[in-house]
Parts: sequence; structure tokens; C-alpha cells
Amino acid sequence: MDSQLEITFHNMASSQSLSVDIRKRVAKLEKFYGRLISCRVSIEARSKQHRKGNEYEVHVEMHAPRGHLVVSREPHHLKERHKRPDVRASVREAFKAAEEQLRAFGDIQHGEVNPHAVTARA
Repeated sequence: MDSQLEITFHNMASSQSLSVDIRKRVAKLEKFYGRLISCRVSIEARSKQHRKGNEYEVHVEMHAPRGHLVVSREPHHLKERHKRPDVRASVREAFKAAEEQLRAFGDIQHGEVNPHAVTARA
């Protein structure tokens, strides 16, 4: 990656172990698409609830030479909100979606997929 990875924590204390986990996940993304220009990861604790647990939003923003990809994961379904969410699970789900999006973007860039077929599904 040409520029550094940017990791931000909102409404929560920064975590060194979580930052290390995010760096490993970004390195894995670079294996799928080695031409990433930059990557920003934002983790936000939406609420601090003692009994039900915290809700976390994770945003992954990736810049590539011909594209800008954004993944946002937030607990918006009722069952996701009340299952005692974990910040690591939220990060894992966001990076799983980012990997899928980056693979599809790479396939389009390499001409393996018709771009109109991908947009028609969305």
C-alpha cells in the first residue's frame, strides 16, 4: 500500500490488540488486490449499554487506482442488536464483506466479469 493505514476509534478507547488484528486483515486484503492506495477503518461504539452490551459500527474505506470502495457494518436487524455484539465479530463481518467487494472489483478490473452484470444484481 502506498500510504499508511488509518484506524480510528470513536466513543471507545483505542485497543492495541484490535489494531493489530485490523492490520492483519488489511494485509490479507492486499493479497487479493495488491494495488490498494489507502485504507481507512473506523470503529464506533454506538451506545454503552450495561445489560445488553455495546453496539459497534465498522466502516472500511478502500481506495484503488480506479475505484473507491466503502463497506459499512452496523447492527440494524433486531436479532443482531440483542445478541450481545462483540467488537471483534463486527470487525470480522466488515472485513468479510470488504473482501467480497474487493474480489468483485478486481474481477471487473481484470475483465473477468462484465461490469453491467454486477450492477444489475445490486
